[in-house]
Amino acid sequence: MNSLTVKRILMTFAGIFLAGVSVAIFKASDFGTDPNSCFVMGVWNLAGIKYSYVYIAINALMLLGVFFLDRHFIGLGTVLNLFFMGIIVEKGMQLFDKYLPERTFGVRVILMCIAVVMMCFASALYFTADMGVSAYDAYALILDKRTRIPFRMCRIGTDVITTAAGFFMGAVVGAGTLVTAFFMGPLIEFFNRTVARPFLYGKENKQMQKK
Repeated sequence: MNSLTVKRILMTFAGIFLAGVSVAIFKASDFGTDPNSCFVMGVWNLAGIKYSYVYIAINALMLLGVFFLDRHFIGLGTVLNLFFMGIIVEKGMQLFDKYLPERTFGVRVILMCIAVVMMCFASALYFTADMGVSAYDAYALILDKRTRIPFRMCRIGTDVITTAAGFFMGAVVGAGTLVTAFFMGPLIEFFNRTVARPFLYGKENKQMQKK
């Protein structure tokens, strides 16, 4: 196993874990979650079962579509996301409810800002690792690849659709949701360019940027 593969695996694990933590922080901020989680939260409100079960069920269905559209995006990251993301979020929400049950407005604002940045950073890591992404994230990437519409616009489009669906199912839509719906794409690309690609490719990345 070469160093590049090791880096890809590390980035995938880190991306999945940080993404799960960020969703739990979003929930704790009470300003709404990211668009994908907003949709899952909406279904969760109606289903009345554990969040992790709902997450797995929804993403398994989404994964079927990805399999037929472009299975290139399915890999280690996809499997980890499918089975562990919901659990990480669920445990994170439980920890916040236990150790930080009462949150002032200022604390909530700080939590929301942390969640937005962490989610975008996490997404950049496992996008660049290219070992498979979540079923939800794959749709924006597939649209970008097939239509040549800039990724940030594809991401905004999928975010708006899932946010609207989550809202109509009773999920909380707030400042956090709106910020991620309209600005996650550009911020993910920023972290791709400044952190993820340089970490993975090192000097080669600098040479590519000069070209």
